[in-house]
Amino acid sequence: MIFRPSLLALMVFSVSLQACSLPQGAGLASQVMAGSEAPDATFAVRFVTSETMGAVSSWPRVSDPNAKAGWVERKSGGAGSQIEVGDVITLSVWSNEENSLLVGPDQRQIVFPPLTVSPDGTVFLPYADKVYVAKMSPEEARDAVQSGLSSVVPSAQVQLSVASGRRNEVELISGVPAPGSYAVPDNNYGILSLIADGGGMPGGIINPQVRLARDGKVYGISMDRLLSNPSNDTILRGGDRVYVEEDKRYFLSLGAAGNESQHKFPQSTVTALESMSLIGGLNDNSANPKGILILRQYAPKAVRQDGSGPEKERMIFAFDLTTADGLFSAGDFEIQHQDLVLVTESPVVSARNAISLIGAALGLYKTGQSL
Repeated sequence: MIFRPSLLALMVFSVSLQACSLPQGAGLASQVMAGSEAPDATFAVRFVTSETMGAVSSWPRVSDPNAKAGWVERKSGGAGSQIEVGDVITLSVWSNEENSLLVGPDQRQIVFPPLTVSPDGTVFLPYADKVYVAKMSPEEARDAVQSGLSSVVPSAQVQLSVASGRRNEVELISGVPAPGSYAVPDNNYGILSLIADGGGMPGGIINPQVRLARDGKVYGISMDRLLSNPSNDTILRGGDRVYVEEDKRYFLSLGAAGNESQHKFPQSTVTALESMSLIGGLNDNSANPKGILILRQYAPKAVRQDGSGPEKERMIFAFDLTTADGLFSAGDFEIQHQDLVLVTESPVVSARNAISLIGAALGLYKTGQSL
């Protein structure tokens, strides 16, 4: 079998066409960003460098499932605890008088049935009418009761104990080993103490988030921030509800990355540079470190034309990780919820595949010549 030069040229041309249509493991950066300059483009591209990083970092953030109504800083509630409506008070009254309306001739003590603090903040005492005790410490309430009984039993000595009612309890709903209702023991009972009483933070929760429901609002903070700053250890009050949940944020990775998957946020903030580690790095054989793209969708109200926000709802942020400026900028750029980290393919890979096919064609030609 004899191959003519014209046949060789035809083979090489055919192979070249095949090389151009070879399937890719990931798109090229030029392919993904193509059309961004068109007047009717539905997306825009922003190359992230030290010059553009300042403006980009001030843009509005995308919707964040962790975004709650801020957090309540710790404010000292003073020493001791307070009696609240619904608390149950137990009274023991001691008297050494021979004749008394409360104790008999052979008695020196009377124990009252449990008294529930009424909605108006009082408890009813026989012969002494109502005594106001709400918002008092147990010591203050004892003095008030003893004063109220003084007209009936001048020598009375009162012993008082309090069992918390619903208004003096907090609910630890979920996310800990022992959820339930917990009495507020004093006015300085912090949220970390409640979590500790509930068995502490269980393992396996990725970047746990603490939630506080109070007065119709839900406040939120990460456990990392709660532990790192004592002023975040909010003082609890009766009726508060607390729960712990896993961080719901995630981002995606595709293309020539070490791992194409959905990734949870392991900490409060993840930078573009840190995301490279979380996605398993770049594929050594195919990735283009000059073409790291982060695709993000903004809300329509975030779009700006004055540079204070994205110019389009759909934005592509491009990074060159082969330069120091690109690496530093990636270390400053924060990944946000539902971002797509796309590692594009190097153009060299396509060229290498084409050269391999052409080489195979030449090999076939030489084999034919020798036949």
